[in-house]
Amino acid sequence: MHIAITRPREDGERTAALLRARGHHVLEAPLLRVEPIPVALRANWGAVVITSAHAVAAIASHPVLGELIRLPLFAVGRRSADAARGVGFTQVTAAGGDLRDLVRTIVAARPDAQAPLLYLAGEDRSGDLVGELAVHGIAVELAVVYRAVVKPFAPALTEALRMGEIDAVLHYSRRSAESFLAGAAQAGIAGAALAIRHFCLSAQVAAPLVAAGVGRVAIADRPDEAALIELLTRAQR
Repeated sequence: MHIAITRPREDGERTAALLRARGHHVLEAPLLRVEPIPVALRANWGAVVITSAHAVAAIASHPVLGELIRLPLFAVGRRSADAARGVGFTQVTAAGGDLRDLVRTIVAARPDAQAPLLYLAGEDRSGDLVGELAVHGIAVELAVVYRAVVKPFAPALTEALRMGEIDAVLHYSRRSAESFLAGAAQAGIAGAALAIRHFCLSAQVAAPLVAAGVGRVAIADRPDEAALIELLTRAQR
């Protein structure tokens, strides 16, 4: 298949390599750019929580990183856990890939009740991790350490969609799906962009597409990349 990848560049490069290894033709056309947000952090927390590998990248050169890596860290999934280990965290627990799994994992572990947890988050978040943990008596403080900035449609993506050269696009976040819809409308190719197949990481990611009337939307069984690529593979059979 001819597939468009609209993830931020670093993520998109990794995904493109996986897809090319499976024989797909890939157009990398990032619609989001991730950038860190400077923030003051202290070190006296009960544990660290992350829901994206981008949070780790954002604090990789932070002055308190050396102290933070001594703390337990709870990651939403395997990739974010691996990113945390990559900067020095050693007490890393990975949840099953979504927010509900992460909440269950943290509640089961009952981290240090004497200090709140530090949630290193993005500017745009799905779900209310702080509120859900508060229900279980676990205090969490939010620190916004990165943001995703929207980029315009690349000319190559616009032309490929206009010429019918793209079979499908993969959507990993609600924000990227919204950016795809807005960018296609602005480029004057909404019809062509919505007619192709859309493979989404979760129902939440797919929601803007469904609301826009996109007919060919498929949702992965689990909110992780392996499940999304498995969905793509099934669609070819």
